[in-house]
Amino acid sequence: MADEKKIIVAVTGASGALFADRLISLLDRAGAEVQLVVSRAGRVVVEHELNRSPEELWSAQVAALYDQDDFTAPPASGSAGFSAMAVVPCTMGTLAAIARGISANLIHRAADVILKERKRLVLAARETLLNRVHLENMLAANDAGAIICPPLIALYHRPVDLAEAAEHYAGRVAGLLGVDVPDRPQWGGYVTS
Repeated sequence: MADEKKIIVAVTGASGALFADRLISLLDRAGAEVQLVVSRAGRVVVEHELNRSPEELWSAQVAALYDQDDFTAPPASGSAGFSAMAVVPCTMGTLAAIARGISANLIHRAADVILKERKRLVLAARETLLNRVHLENMLAANDAGAIICPPLIALYHRPVDLAEAAEHYAGRVAGLLGVDVPDRPQWGGYVTS
């Protein structure tokens, strides 16, 4: 397809693997090419929270899955032609590395490439409570061009379960990545009767 998007999705070790699962599913359904990087801690969280490995969950939905230490992978280079990236969920350590330009692994390097190429980078910053360092790093990442979009679930559309709430959030992230998700519910105002 002529307007196909080529997206990097990174999964780190913060709680919230369901958000990554729903995002990958929506991007796949929308026809985007997804290339995935899962950190070692992200792999542990995915297996704990979703009871399956990243390969079992996403091998049919992603074009490639990379190890966090593979600096030869396409996401490490601006010439690979990615249009956007999301880190879902994004640990505070990953956010700090991205905010400060530290490329200690492929996730950090891919985010650095996306920022230097002036493309969309969405960080699903996941932590509770937030301290001053977290907030300063969020501001630094924002100033570098990242979009900070914590995985907060909305209730105004009355989700019937957590999966539906996560799907709504994932649809928002897909939109921020420039991917149009068909039939995604849009806010139309409160209905009064």
